Amino acid sequence: MTPDQVTARTDLQLLDIRETHEWNTGRIPGSRHIPMDEVPDRLGELDPGRPVLVICRSGRRADRISSWLGGRGYDARTLTGGIVQWQRDGGPLEQPEAVRPLTVEIIETPGLGNRSYLAHDGHMALVVDPQRDTDRIRTLLDQSGVRLSHVFETHVHNDYVTGGLELARSLEATYVLPAAEKVSFGRLGVADGEVLDVGSMRMRVVATPGHTHHHVSYLLTDTAGDEVAVFTGGSMLYGTTGRTDLLGPEHSEPLARSQYASVRRLATEAAATTRVLPTHGFGSFCAATPADGEHSTIGRERERNPALLLDEDAYVSQLLAGLSDVPAWYARMAPVNRAGPSPMDLTPPETAAPQDLRARIDAGEWVVDLRDHVAYARRHLPGSFSFELSASFLTHLGWLLPEGMPLTLVGETPEQVAEAQRELVRIGVDELAGAASGPIEAHAGKATLASLPRASYEELARARERTDVLVLDVRRAAEHADGVVHGSVPIPLHELLARRGELPLDRQIWVHCASGYRATVAASLLAAHGYDVVLVDGNLRTWLESGSAGVEASP
Repeated sequence: MTPDQVTARTDLQLLDIRETHEWNTGRIPGSRHIPMDEVPDRLGELDPGRPVLVICRSGRRADRISSWLGGRGYDARTLTGGIVQWQRDGGPLEQPEAVRPLTVEIIETPGLGNRSYLAHDGHMALVVDPQRDTDRIRTLLDQSGVRLSHVFETHVHNDYVTGGLELARSLEATYVLPAAEKVSFGRLGVADGEVLDVGSMRMRVVATPGHTHHHVSYLLTDTAGDEVAVFTGGSMLYGTTGRTDLLGPEHSEPLARSQYASVRRLATEAAATTRVLPTHGFGSFCAATPADGEHSTIGRERERNPALLLDEDAYVSQLLAGLSDVPAWYARMAPVNRAGPSPMDLTPPETAAPQDLRARIDAGEWVVDLRDHVAYARRHLPGSFSFELSASFLTHLGWLLPEGMPLTLVGETPEQVAEAQRELVRIGVDELAGAASGPIEAHAGKATLASLPRASYEELARARERTDVLVLDVRRAAEHADGVVHGSVPIPLHELLARRGELPLDRQIWVHCASGYRATVAASLLAAHGYDVVLVDGNLRTWLESGSAGVEASP
């Protein structure tokens, strides 16, 4: 199609799938920007009753998306030759100077399953629900050449120490919290319906109680009044909602009913094309059920969110039935955040010599090995605990570490130790007794390194028949629906320290989970207390799907 033909077609939807940096160099007037990898999650922004012209730089990416849309019933075609050919044919382009789009940066924290956000108009910036390690945000501000004006919190957080107060103070920005939240420091308290201007951006406060009593969401609009996004915190998540039991069981049902009304309000007041940008729901225990997807819009949530598909009683029943335990550190976060957290300190801990490590283990302190769990099983310091530095690290170490317990980290490199330290300060573990890095042999001194026997699920199937073997399943109760090993003893990992006495010392304990991570943690804890353990390492689901004998569905 020629530029004249395109501009003459008033029924066409112009879909530009280029990356943001390409889009900002110039775009066809009237085109909608959805980056290629976001199209599946933002499909609700397109009208299935109108033809779609897909645009990229040369046409190759557009061909793929056109074909994909066609397979879903859309009348889609490619702008032949893309933007390059469009310019050769004399087609008009709008430049960034003519249209200054708002930019929203996503700041991922996988260890907590959360996101923070930085939005700016090229001059002024705002931040929503920042984690404690705000150096990442400062870097983005510097790279974008913008000044921070406001820091917004959707609620007083129960799952991490906020960096919002310190960020606002250090950069002389306004710190915004729901007015009804009681805190011990100065801030700008906001209530439902209030509007705050940040440069050319506008944030409208929408009361969305449910995750907490005073939770709010923020609707972001540009100077033209167009809705860009809604920051939903722990209210509307992707295909689910925030949990409602963190303030105590007596509040669970009333808050669930508030959550139902809040999500429905967002779906009513915000446009279908408005991006939904939650804080929780990316592995966080603050989600009522596992979230679905990496992107969403109000329109898509209208089609799949249980709060928008079920009646109130059915939604409340489903939400309450799906709630499970939360990490132990959650109980400590809100008091810290209400008091005003201290600034983050990532000063490297003192180096621990081999004799220091041995003395700390002998004294009952925690020495945590950050290496791959297979490397730990092969060789480790006797009495040390395995918490492989991965996406699961913070959840499990934070959950099991006794409050106030001296903690020393052992890693392969100083960078690995530093990454673990950063994860820990996010939940208020600020002081490390020490750290050591390098080959594990260098930390043993004159002591002999220990090992953990590893076995496959096939070997477990044979060993479970022995009278001297006890099979320990450290998965969470909700996972048992996938299947259980006949005769296994279920003790979730987070309950193991309190229930260790239920396990006999005169039988060999074969420990399994779903992947080997939690089983290694459990095996290391038990071995340090004198148990004869075998680590069952492998993918349980694969074994279950093989139809192996000795497996049954959970009753």
